[in-house]
Amino acid sequence: MSPCWNDVKKILCVRLDNLGDVLMSTPAMRALATRFPQAHLSVMVSSSGAAMAPFLPDIDEFIVYDAPWVKQPQPGGVAADLDMLGRLRAGDFDAAVIFTVYSQSALPAALFCRLAGIPRILAHARENPYELLSNWTPDSLPADGGRHEVQRQLDLVAQVGARVTDPRLIFALREQDRQGMRNKLAAHGVDPDDELIVVHPGATAASRRYPAEYFALAVRRLAVQVDGRILLTGTPSEHLLAATIGKASLVAPVNLAGVLTLGEFAALIDSSAVLISNNSSPVHIAAAMGTPVVDLYALTNPQHTPWRVSHRLLYHDVPCRYCYRSICPQGHQACLRGVEPDAVVAAALDLLRLAADPTVPDTALQSLPPLPADSAARTPAAGKKPGAIETLLFTRARP
Repeated sequence: MSPCWNDVKKILCVRLDNLGDVLMSTPAMRALATRFPQAHLSVMVSSSGAAMAPFLPDIDEFIVYDAPWVKQPQPGGVAADLDMLGRLRAGDFDAAVIFTVYSQSALPAALFCRLAGIPRILAHARENPYELLSNWTPDSLPADGGRHEVQRQLDLVAQVGARVTDPRLIFALREQDRQGMRNKLAAHGVDPDDELIVVHPGATAASRRYPAEYFALAVRRLAVQVDGRILLTGTPSEHLLAATIGKASLVAPVNLAGVLTLGEFAALIDSSAVLISNNSSPVHIAAAMGTPVVDLYALTNPQHTPWRVSHRLLYHDVPCRYCYRSICPQGHQACLRGVEPDAVVAAALDLLRLAADPTVPDTALQSLPPLPADSAARTPAAGKKPGAIETLLFTRARP
């Protein structure tokens, strides 16, 4: 029999992958905070996910741990693992919730929590976890049946009675972020009150990057059809990428790559008319802000579309879709290279027209291709083939 959760006092959430994954787990975390208002809520995150700490008001404590069972730029040693195990044991947690994407296994984290003496552990599992999990939800369908990552985690915490009425992503902007963004835009000759169009050409995974030369063409063709300012964003390591795109576009967009903090970047997205981006964390930040998104969606998986925000999904269907790879295993990246720059421009203009009149609902149905017939062989579990995945679209509410 599963143990009762009614009297839990200290809950550890485990989300050890990237910033965008942490953001997509925020509705489930809020559900836990709502269901257990008396509990202290901690989140164990990677160094990447830790950047979300200032923006999640429901979380009492962030614990940073780069786990050896998750891809890391600089793997730690056994001593770091033992230190973290000791810290968790000293934390005296009485429950843990492990959030994983479908292609990950929760069992290494479950064993870690068990060794730390945590008696209640909730997670998804593809195989019977026996004593590793006190509460578990089976992963039984190929590619999770195409279920969205946000819904996956909401369904998980619902197993212990945690639910929310508002399932939007959570990113709490601070006034200092808004003011910092405005100051930096002004320093780059941009009026923060102009119509702003943000283009984010980078992504951590090479398989999710739209070609730079296509971005340049899209920026060039869009610039002659809009009155707003086009801004290129990215991390410091992506400054050269943005500069290359800006130069090739021949229209001198403003290069802000490496200029903004995460909070300032989110404030910029919140102030923008539309975001054009690869499917990476900026898409999920835009969803949290309610900013329309043109999402250049590499068909690496079907679970990470923009959540509850007006958007356009751009992709080229390929037989190798849903490969779950960070580098294209075929080497052609056809799921993105097949998207013409003119399609990017058309999608952006469509969303700008809708944003100009918030009373008009966005009725365009955005969906991804169905799972391939051999998806059971490509993904870690077998089951029935689901149909196409439909994405909910909402009109953006502006103050």
